[in-house]
Amino acid sequence: MLVGERMSHPVITVSPKMPMQEAHKMMRDENVRRLPVVDERGKLVGIVSESDFLHAAPSDVSTLSVWEMNYMLSKITVEKIMTREVITTNVGTPIEEAARSMVDGKIGGLPVLKDGELVGIITETDLFKVFLEMLGARETGIRISVLIENRPGTLTELTKSIFDNGGNLVALGTFLGESTENREITLKVAGIDATTLEAAVKGHVERILDTRESALS
Repeated sequence: MLVGERMSHPVITVSPKMPMQEAHKMMRDENVRRLPVVDERGKLVGIVSESDFLHAAPSDVSTLSVWEMNYMLSKITVEKIMTREVITTNVGTPIEEAARSMVDGKIGGLPVLKDGELVGIITETDLFKVFLEMLGARETGIRISVLIENRPGTLTELTKSIFDNGGNLVALGTFLGESTENREITLKVAGIDATTLEAAVKGHVERILDTRESALS
């Protein structure tokens, strides 16, 4: 799965010359938490986030009236508060690499480029949606988490046993285990009851961690 398949587009942008208050209103109206900043040629020159607006204020407001303060705020433009060193990603980047960039950079979204042109944005919300799909959160079935040995063929043996017992694999996620010698696997399985599923996996796992029926609410 690539960034271009899951990014939000078209992307809402602002000009560096736009008044800060106008950009903030746009952010609230559009229900977004960050806005890429592009110049008159459409080139990405920065990004402004919700936190940038929260920290933007005159340095000394103790002696200003509310009208004077509002006047000063109205003169602040986006370019004065935006982040200029923007971390970006590309439409052809694997989605997990984009997620890693966001985690490592402690940011909630990445502008997406194609041939140097801004074409979208991928955010933590987009990644949450992928996570829901990966674990079948919107699918009915039996959800089971197991710990398996970290060796070639173990996962194949596990899924084959589920299939042989009438189970239909809806979703599967692999996660770090308790050590380098094992992995935690979470599966969503339809067409089988919990007792039969547990019996099917028991001989192929180190331990069953959790089993529960998952239905749409």
